[in-house]
Amino acid sequence: MWPTTRSVYLHNNRLRNTGLPPNTFHGSEAITTLSLSSNQLRYLPPSLPASLERLHLQNNLISKVPRGALSLQTQLRELYLQHNQLTDSGLDATTFSKLSSLEYLDLSHNQLATVPEGLPGNLTILHLGRNCIRHVEAIRLHKAKGLRYLLLQHNKLEASALPAGTLRPLRALHTLHLYGNRLERVPPALPRHLQALVMPHNRVAALGARDLVSARALTELNLAYNRLASAHVHPGAFRRLRALRSLDLAGNQLSRLPEGLPASLRSLRLQRNQLRTLEPEQLAGLNKLRELNLAHNRLRVGDIEPGAWHELQALQVLDLSHNELSFVPPDLPEALEELYLQANRISHVGPEAFLSTPHLRALSLRANRLHMTSIAAEAFRGLAHLRVVDTAENLEQVLIQLPRKGKEP
Repeated sequence: MWPTTRSVYLHNNRLRNTGLPPNTFHGSEAITTLSLSSNQLRYLPPSLPASLERLHLQNNLISKVPRGALSLQTQLRELYLQHNQLTDSGLDATTFSKLSSLEYLDLSHNQLATVPEGLPGNLTILHLGRNCIRHVEAIRLHKAKGLRYLLLQHNKLEASALPAGTLRPLRALHTLHLYGNRLERVPPALPRHLQALVMPHNRVAALGARDLVSARALTELNLAYNRLASAHVHPGAFRRLRALRSLDLAGNQLSRLPEGLPASLRSLRLQRNQLRTLEPEQLAGLNKLRELNLAHNRLRVGDIEPGAWHELQALQVLDLSHNELSFVPPDLPEALEELYLQANRISHVGPEAFLSTPHLRALSLRANRLHMTSIAAEAFRGLAHLRVVDTAENLEQVLIQLPRKGKEP
């Protein structure tokens, strides 16, 4: 039908299976991209071209992949089946097993209760988010040893859903997405080369000394919006993660910073906890940290011990908004470029408030208790890089004069 056509786009129509008879693609051996997305198909069309490399079937009504429907597509590299009505009974052990070139498989937003069988060994990305998966069987993953990205967010995974050893065969796994499940602990025996573990919005209430020991290559760890309390985070929980660059613990129940944070950290997010103190020992060794978010806690200036910022030599962004600060904390890091202090209790900014931060570019003092004369005229002297100061929503309009661009202090 299309002897030389390489790409066919039939998406956003009203196609049904009756509108695609078995001979529709006869003589179409050159087609590499076929888009049938956003139609009304209920099962995979028969006799798809064997030359396909990309097949788009998302946003249909597909509940079944007939046996053998994909048996000839050995060159298929990308298969999009998200936003359909697939259940476990609509797939079988041979559905994907012949797809020896398949690298990307998207089955998200369906009704699957288990990981499909027969996953091909060349698979790199498997997207299973927004299904009904309650358990992950190791045998379903053992052939997909090249898998680098496994996305299981927003399923129904609980504590027993990922028993020890389930993910161990995935030696190439780079990123594991588990957010929005019901997990009460970090999965045991994580793959050794895993670099990103993303599992916010679960029910993790504790971190033991060895919970993360097998994932020493982690560069990103996101445990935001779980149930972690300081008393149940072991002092050595993070100590061996010597490659960790980003740690997100926002939205937990921490009353103090975790101990043993790795010196490799670049970003540390602790907003929306119950922090009441900052001690030099808690931030010791974090001389590569560039971003620190402490917003929405219960910090007062007196809770920040002298020298707390001393080792944060690389810190460029500091968010202390929505705390209980009555004035600008002293001796802030010299490299600081952005400082967020909105929604505190600051009523006065003295002439020496920013002496330690000559590189400051942006400052937010919004929604504090400032009056028209609350900020000393000399407060911004020497801040040659300062370009933005937000003083809106205070008790009175606050007028300030920024340093002139290029003018020496």
